Amino acid sequence: MRRMPQHFSRRQVLKGLLGGAALWATGRAQRPLFPQYPYRSAAFGRFLEDSYALIPAPKPFRSWLEAAYQAHYHEPLEEALDHRRTRIETTRNPRERVVLEEATAVWLHRTVKALIPRFSLERGFEFSNAVRFGERQCLLQSVLIAGLLQEAGLEAGVVMVWRNPEGKESNLGHAVVLLRGSDGQDRLVDASDPTPFARHPGLYLWDRSAHDYRFVEAHFSAEGVTHGYTRLADGKPLPLDLAQPLDVAFLRSQFDYYRGERAPGGFIGPSTPEGLEASARFLERAMARQPRNPLAVYGLGYVYRKQGRLEPARKQFRMAYQLYLAQGYVPPGPQEAQRWAGA
Repeated sequence: MRRMPQHFSRRQVLKGLLGGAALWATGRAQRPLFPQYPYRSAAFGRFLEDSYALIPAPKPFRSWLEAAYQAHYHEPLEEALDHRRTRIETTRNPRERVVLEEATAVWLHRTVKALIPRFSLERGFEFSNAVRFGERQCLLQSVLIAGLLQEAGLEAGVVMVWRNPEGKESNLGHAVVLLRGSDGQDRLVDASDPTPFARHPGLYLWDRSAHDYRFVEAHFSAEGVTHGYTRLADGKPLPLDLAQPLDVAFLRSQFDYYRGERAPGGFIGPSTPEGLEASARFLERAMARQPRNPLAVYGLGYVYRKQGRLEPARKQFRMAYQLYLAQGYVPPGPQEAQRWAGA
């Protein structure tokens, strides 16, 4: 993989800052809109419906969360969100507005960790399991925080991580919140960390100019905000106004990927025929929901291979390799799968 530039020029940084100020001045309605699924919306409700259709819980998720919030903070969640939204929208000083936006992210980071205290890779991706066991996982916590931030009137969404701050690379192994401030710069909110704001240098997001998902490198200021990205596919800068979080179809696909990955007896760990069949069903639905999710395409090939369905497995691996390649980065697992498929 070629070495990418680590920083933008001072001129590019200044252009980004001025662009951010212009975005604030023209008002939220004229800024590029992120994928929308605010907490109280029907779009957010579809995440809940997908989960409850598989694993019922004793209470609806929103009712449970709002009761837990009331007990913890002694005020209704709805009032707290509306109050924050009003304060942000009526603040005209740009710096004060940014401070309020960051404080809202800190509040929700703390809130989600307090109300859903346990982290679980095995079950924490189901909203129903948050109610049943108080468990969360990176995708669930990120979708929830992003939905609450949107409800408070902020531009936020979810992106995947392929390289963490320690330099460890993964095959889209983590999810975080991307919050775009009214200053035109991005903050990453990660409820898997003790502190709210993270500096993950390798991200996976939507590139509006390419009309596709892209692996990118993020460039951080000394204060920890992101002022630009570099595409791995061609080494060129990706301006912030062309970078957006992942859409609802991708997120629903990714929830199904985790269901397939963690199915009892599925393709992670010791497998059973019944478990592999369950993995296949979830991953096939993940592909149907978003065919350009490379992790779902690759995972389904892995399932088919374990089932002994070698020709369908080869087809999946080749498709996955081409997706990763087009989007800018091929992790070691898909590289090895491509070699096997070619052989």
